Amino acid sequence: MRDADVIDAALITKLRKICGREHVLTDKHQLRTYESDGLRQFRSPPPVAVLPGSADEVREIVEACYEAKIPWVARGAGTGLSGGALPIEDGILIVLTRLNRILEVDLDNERVVVEPCVTNAAVSEAVAPTHFYPPDPSSQVVSTIGGNVAENSGGLHCFKYGFTTNYVTGLDIVLSDGEVVTVGGKELDRPGYDLVGAFVGSEGTLGIATKITLRVIPLAEYHRTMVGYFDTTDQAGEAVTGIVAAGIIPASIEIMDQLTIEATENWTHAGYPLDVGAALIVELDGPEAECEARFDDVVEIYERAGVTSIRVAQDEEERTLIWKARKSAFGAMGYLSPYYYVQDSVIPRTRLGEILRRIQQLSKEFGFKVANVFHAGDGNLHPLVCYNAKNPGEAESAEELSGLIVTACVEAGGSITGEHGVGVDKKSHMSEMFSEQDLATFQRLRCAFDPDQLANPGKVMPTPRLCGEVPGPYRTHPLEQAGVAERF
Repeated sequence: MRDADVIDAALITKLRKICGREHVLTDKHQLRTYESDGLRQFRSPPPVAVLPGSADEVREIVEACYEAKIPWVARGAGTGLSGGALPIEDGILIVLTRLNRILEVDLDNERVVVEPCVTNAAVSEAVAPTHFYPPDPSSQVVSTIGGNVAENSGGLHCFKYGFTTNYVTGLDIVLSDGEVVTVGGKELDRPGYDLVGAFVGSEGTLGIATKITLRVIPLAEYHRTMVGYFDTTDQAGEAVTGIVAAGIIPASIEIMDQLTIEATENWTHAGYPLDVGAALIVELDGPEAECEARFDDVVEIYERAGVTSIRVAQDEEERTLIWKARKSAFGAMGYLSPYYYVQDSVIPRTRLGEILRRIQQLSKEFGFKVANVFHAGDGNLHPLVCYNAKNPGEAESAEELSGLIVTACVEAGGSITGEHGVGVDKKSHMSEMFSEQDLATFQRLRCAFDPDQLANPGKVMPTPRLCGEVPGPYRTHPLEQAGVAERF
């Protein structure tokens, strides 16, 4: 572990002056708290962590880092699953947990303005009972809006209602030199380049959002929630295809396989049978008459796909219990394995059966259990590779298996990630999905925001890339000539 000695003492003194001594952490035991995000396979304790208490303190911290040419990583709740908030050993970790205020609730205009570490669930609570915030990852009670913006999070409602990018209308951003810019606003479509869209999903590589304007929407009049049990995931996938082909757009449509059901039932006791191959949860929302009509259609599609039984939520308590099982899936995996490696690749819905069979084949080859739970409507898989890190070589084998799943999804016409982000975990897979020209374009955008590469370096892009590089034969970069940077 690197200690604070790698950071200039004058910079630490300046940070303490900005935030107060108690909010600048240099003790190695305190810093262990921040050594990783939710993807525990990657760990790197920071030499210094600083906890600003306001947007202005964030600006001053970033400005001080810019003057010292010290890189930094921004972190919220640390629930990300791609290593996007992994600290760097020669930089500052900027922990935003103190920026957790809801600044404005404007229901007349369906807007909420928040600081980055307001939790996802807190936004819906603030606008209840008339409105809600649709992007709802299963971690919504702890994951923060700033992290959701960084990764463009989705959640259970993403099939019908969309992702974070569809609900962010404005941002105050601290750029890597300390300049503060405002992009977007309360309106839906401000003229000019869509810089809000560029920032959402940029994984902390373009700056730090200190104020976020969100769109919320009215809560649906009625909900109808059901679970269909099937002998195989193929049958559940066939039902998903049938539902979408019929023009039905559920509020949520989720699949859990047998292993996931086993884990979640031990955790929640929600009443899921253990002798089924898959559970397909469908929730309809909207006008009551429409939901009841669509309910009959879904039951018919379930039956054509070979459903063995159907459970229908009789009241709000049962509806909550059904969803509790799904939302507890990741946490419940401890019943199956002390460690697991989670992915979130995306496939076309029509390739679901094929990819699940490929995952099963890889599971047998490597000798690891792989549990599957996924946002079935948009083909966003969440395979969980179970292993025991205490056994030599298992962590590396689990990572290899996880990577082969990602590759299989891309080869099937899908994506390396649907909502968890690239971070450090999947950056080596970027070239499987994008050409060198694509990656060069990404880098030009990144350099326009952060020419000195101080914001979350080493994330997203597959190899170290310097601003000013151009395609073609190798050319020595000016920073290399000056001894400031080197290629690996």
